[in-house]
Amino acid sequence: MRIRLAIRYSFFSGLVLLVVMIVSTFFHINKVQGLFAEIAMNDADALADLILRNSYHLMMEDDRRHLQLLVEEVSESQMIERIRILGREGIVSFSTNIAEVGTALDMQDDSCAFCHVADTKALVDVPVEERTQMVAGRYMNVTRGIYNDPGCFTAACHVHPPDQEKIGVLDMAVSIEQLEKLTEMHERDVLIMIVFMLLALILCHGLLTRKLIEAPIEKLLEQTAALSAGDLSARVKSLTRDELGELGRSFNLMADNLQRAQSELQQWTNTLEQRVNERTMAMSEMQEQLIRSAKLASLGELVAGIAHEINNPLTGILMFSSLSAKHPDLPPPVKENLKLIMTETDRCAKIVRGLLEFARESIPEKKPSALNKIIEQTIALVTYQVFFQDVEIDCRLDPNLPEIELDVDQWQQVLLNMFINAAQAMPQGGVLVVASEYIEERGLAQIRIEDNGEGIDQEHIDKIFDPFFSTKAQKGLGLGLSVSYGIIKNHGGNIKVESTLGQGTRFIIELPVKAGSSRETEDAADDTSTN
Repeated sequence: MRIRLAIRYSFFSGLVLLVVMIVSTFFHINKVQGLFAEIAMNDADALADLILRNSYHLMMEDDRRHLQLLVEEVSESQMIERIRILGREGIVSFSTNIAEVGTALDMQDDSCAFCHVADTKALVDVPVEERTQMVAGRYMNVTRGIYNDPGCFTAACHVHPPDQEKIGVLDMAVSIEQLEKLTEMHERDVLIMIVFMLLALILCHGLLTRKLIEAPIEKLLEQTAALSAGDLSARVKSLTRDELGELGRSFNLMADNLQRAQSELQQWTNTLEQRVNERTMAMSEMQEQLIRSAKLASLGELVAGIAHEINNPLTGILMFSSLSAKHPDLPPPVKENLKLIMTETDRCAKIVRGLLEFARESIPEKKPSALNKIIEQTIALVTYQVFFQDVEIDCRLDPNLPEIELDVDQWQQVLLNMFINAAQAMPQGGVLVVASEYIEERGLAQIRIEDNGEGIDQEHIDKIFDPFFSTKAQKGLGLGLSVSYGIIKNHGGNIKVESTLGQGTRFIIELPVKAGSSRETEDAADDTSTN
């Protein structure tokens, strides 16, 4: 079971306070008792001096009867227990106890002790502290010397030589009952006050500890438990300007750093996941390109062999059918059949030529060329063809596009295939957008060919670069995009397609730009050299 901090702190602090108060009370009571005793002693000595002064003239007149009456009357006071006057040699001359008048006291008696120490000669002018002592804890015994003076040793009734200083002693016992009651009352008041102060201090100490220490620590513990449970929004509020406040600020700073670190970790995780996805997609595209390239290469070898084997027989069939069709004696039905044979053979020959072009790995004859100029020349070739009667060509060429190392004839073939495919995708007419752009930060030249025609179904997107695949039914052989793909790859470029069925298709071709300057830079250099 957890002991509360306020209870433990109040207990130990109260224990320390109790010990301190007990010690201080002990010294205080002792000091007060000594002070009360000193006051009572001085009061008793003053009373003894008063009695002596009142009895002076009676002694000078040797009026023993009145002096005895004085002693008896004064002893009637409640605080006086006994009064007696001793003469020389300790003889009792006057006393409240008539029976002891005329008797001699032993030198060991309490009344003689103040002036006789170890049987020595009587002392003179002894301090009041040595002339006073407590007897049986009930009363205070005070003795005071009676000294010789000129009036005394010149009187006719006394026989005291002038050189005798002390001629008697006044012995008085004073009750200390009132002193004891006052002391007990003071001790009781002090103890009650100490208990009350101790309880008040412990209570105030506990409340202050609860408010200033335990409550802030409990709040800190609550927020710490919430933070350990995963609540990163846990913060200590109402911070004070002390050590606990500094501890709360340190906790808030730690929670802020932890929340920031988790946020950064989450962002890094998301970024990493995005990067992994991007790299996976890139690897998938690369794998698809490798598979397509391998497929094209394998198919090219097969097609090249087949094309060479078929080409010779087709040439013979076409030649002999042409010669036979020119014979004048042939009947018309036979001539029609021969023309059909010639037509179909010619079509087969075209297919074979396409196969040979596809299979032939011709090395491009690259030279610095202006890509914008090639685009413009290709557009000029297709503008008056029948496919482009209802097609509007929107040409957006970047004037800062630098010259690129490429084969002009092959790129005219690529662009021609792309433009014709776009026009055929818009049988009812539309807009063909041809744009070029120089992406300097990536070092790429980009060609964008867009149409708003029929589009390509998503299930056919991955197949459009495969040989003999066509979405135009009987209108083509399906080799144009495959040949274009090979040419682009031979130039170190890349081609991507984006299409939405019924909305159009966009082809994006990217080519690496080697070290070179743009046309504007070259023109500026020419102008500078001319000047």
